[in-house]
Amino acid sequence: MHRLATVPERRSACGRRHPLMVILTLTACATLVVGGDSVAAIRQWAARTSQAVLARLGAYRDPFTGRFTVPSERTFRRVLAGLDGDALDAAISGYVADVMRWAAPVPQIPDIPGPIEREQRRRTRRQIAHRAPDGLLPGAALDGKASRGARTAGDGRIFLVGTISHEHGVVLGQCQVADKRGEGPAARTLLSRLDVAGMVLTLDALHTTKATARLITEQLGGHYVLILKGNQPLARAAARALLSGPDAE
Repeated sequence: MHRLATVPERRSACGRRHPLMVILTLTACATLVVGGDSVAAIRQWAARTSQAVLARLGAYRDPFTGRFTVPSERTFRRVLAGLDGDALDAAISGYVADVMRWAAPVPQIPDIPGPIEREQRRRTRRQIAHRAPDGLLPGAALDGKASRGARTAGDGRIFLVGTISHEHGVVLGQCQVADKRGEGPAARTLLSRLDVAGMVLTLDALHTTKATARLITEQLGGHYVLILKGNQPLARAAARALLSGPDAE
């Protein structure tokens, strides 16, 4: 089972202790809830966290005032800048995969009075209008995208290639690529880290290569749905000849 590694506590500028998990949790909530795209925005949102929530997170408690405190913006910046992004992503994605395989307990989200969220409505409609047939294999989509609001040290765009579950819509894994042209090798590196045996992987035409197809079927024990486009004449001709021959069925 994947677990986040135990990490030492960090000290803020004034010497107070703030566990790394407190900063990661507040950052995740600020990013998901309000779309904070800067450390300043994340810290401003975190500063409004209630005392009850900070207590549950294990935030530092000032012995003089008795109040739980939020790390300073400077501490947020130092901790987030020092993170190993690949290790953090592997831990989070590994936990998600464990939940999907029932190897870890499913997080219990309390029901909140009020209208249901848009994605909940969409999921309900899909289950009614497009009910999955029995015996359907689990599927995942692999694609690469440019990350909004993030830049490299040289002020370039950040490209990520990720794998997302068809059924649950959760990220099973992702990694950064040097640029759009390096997406193919990065995709194969990512797939090699994942447990995709028995899964159907859908990929766009950029990944329609022998290397990727053979990796999925021969080494990882998975299946693929790959796209052939007009700008791949040799591959299309080979596929047409194979699918129209005596063994077409």
